[in-house]
Amino acid sequence: MIKKISHIAIVVPELKDVVGFWVDALGLDVAHTEHVPEQGVEVAFLPVGESDIELLQPTDTQSGVARYLAKRGPGIHHICFEVDDIEATLAHLKEMNIPLIDEQPKYGSDGKKMAFIHPKGTHGVLVELYELPPAEMEQHQEASDDLRRRLRDGREVYTAGAKAFLSRIRHGR
Repeated sequence: MIKKISHIAIVVPELKDVVGFWVDALGLDVAHTEHVPEQGVEVAFLPVGESDIELLQPTDTQSGVARYLAKRGPGIHHICFEVDDIEATLAHLKEMNIPLIDEQPKYGSDGKKMAFIHPKGTHGVLVELYELPPAEMEQHQEASDDLRRRLRDGREVYTAGAKAFLSRIRHGR
């Protein structure tokens, strides 16, 4: 069901005031920023390995993120998992009587399907599920296959070098 952690979202009052910590102190890069009017947020994406830190600044005082910030202050808002099949995952959660915020996935501006699980069902954590669009899934698979090929090729080169080195030592050269 779950493939990986897609991102960890952190609510902040002002992106410009907090990005410096993530960039200057921790050495992360801002991959891109995005205005998401349907969610009333400005977002900065900072890649960390195969996942992202997603900084959320509310732009609409009536949005869920703005209400969260007003009630709880800045901090972790949600964790997002990438899944293979979001519809099947939601159906499974429904069967288990897990409360859902979104019983059907919504589509993000980037074509990703997404849905939220209610914190009542996760023991206090807002969880988002993501399913990549087919073209993006194919790109991720190609990148993964390429990495595996490069690791295999590198391992073969290192093994051959180690064997040659040991052979020279054994034969006193």
